[in-house]
Amino acid sequence: MKNETNCKSRITRRRFIGAAASVTAFTIVPRHVLGGPGKTPPSEKLNIACIGVGGKGFDDVRNVMSENIVAICDVDTKHAAEAFNMFSKAKKYSDYRSMLDKEAKNIDAIVVATPDHVHIPACVMAMRMGKHVYCEKPLGQNITEIRLATRVAKETGVVTQMGNSAHTGYNYRSVAKMIKDGVIGEVREVHCWCDKAWPPGDRPKYNPPVPKHLKWDLWLGPAPVRPYHPTYHPDGWRSWWDFGNGRLGDMGCHMIDLPFMALDLRYPLTVEAQSAKSAHAESAPGWLISEWTFGARGELPPVHLTWYDGNAGKRPALQKEHNMPDWPEATLFVGSKGMLIADYGRFKLFPEYRFEGVRRPQVPRKPSHTDDWLQACKTNEPLRPGTNFSYSGPLTETVLLGIAAYRVGEKLSWDAKNLKITNNPQAERFIRRDKYRKGWTL
Repeated sequence: MKNETNCKSRITRRRFIGAAASVTAFTIVPRHVLGGPGKTPPSEKLNIACIGVGGKGFDDVRNVMSENIVAICDVDTKHAAEAFNMFSKAKKYSDYRSMLDKEAKNIDAIVVATPDHVHIPACVMAMRMGKHVYCEKPLGQNITEIRLATRVAKETGVVTQMGNSAHTGYNYRSVAKMIKDGVIGEVREVHCWCDKAWPPGDRPKYNPPVPKHLKWDLWLGPAPVRPYHPTYHPDGWRSWWDFGNGRLGDMGCHMIDLPFMALDLRYPLTVEAQSAKSAHAESAPGWLISEWTFGARGELPPVHLTWYDGNAGKRPALQKEHNMPDWPEATLFVGSKGMLIADYGRFKLFPEYRFEGVRRPQVPRKPSHTDDWLQACKTNEPLRPGTNFSYSGPLTETVLLGIAAYRVGEKLSWDAKNLKITNNPQAERFIRRDKYRKGWTL
């Protein structure tokens, strides 16, 4: 996967050098030997297998290199070459199913950084085997699969975390506390945006040969069969509905995470979307605006949330009206006493004169997003990670409903309890995968 420039959990030089010293020398010790059933003493190392280790996956495998990397899997030996070379003692696989079957007794946890369409199949297989799971965002590609993963995580009691690392960061947590503490009053309106997008396009009209370093059939996994083309791999898959979820799926799990944690959001009631007219039904649009309504949550009022992406200059009017900073990715909370705009590391209150002297609240320091998951795995605390699947499932579901509304072209009413769009039967096809290729069923 292509390296993200946003919201990455970076390892420090000192941590990298210290961990690198142990990369080529480790002993595989099953978890039950170290700490009893289901538990690894915090002083011991976890045995980890990584699925998808190129691009962003290479960042993720380095973020867990303080542990024992016992196996790595990637369908493209060229794209994964850095990881394969760095972790030379780890067993190498191209099919994660074979890896999990053969290494089941040797691993405690997995890290999944494949394209979106493989996330849930890999996660569910591992969780059913009792393995802890760290999965890149978005959690999955369709809502039915996400519900399955959330249920399996609860049933198996494994420790899970989705890779939207800003959630654990100090800024997001302190901003969430300000909102919860009522600094800007009652919040009923939120805006999130990300300027970047990919231009939509038609399917390629020619089919080059599959490179020798790539196992294309394994890359496709559960997705429909498509001829290989470099427009999909290694970098372009996010803009194609067969494999990815567009910019909303890519960055929505980062930006919309902040109002989710600050306002205790869960499942929306309605969703609608608008974009430029496009003849490209199979790929994400050049820009998108999605809007959700959430009901009251206890004493908290209903909320209207709007998402903007693309390079068409779509932003909430309030930003210009109040001369707010022109941050390319940000979240704007609109309260009864004022407004707060925030990105990954900053925030500002408006109108500024009203909030002179207001300081950032103190919140407890936490380990990095990945380290928080690792520590929870060792102490067997499934709900400790902030974006465990019981939280990240509804967050990703909300994002995917925004995409469904765009693809249908109508406002949708969502019955979360029964997993059903109640006002448009045609939209049902966008919340599940009707057919799985042989060997890839869940």
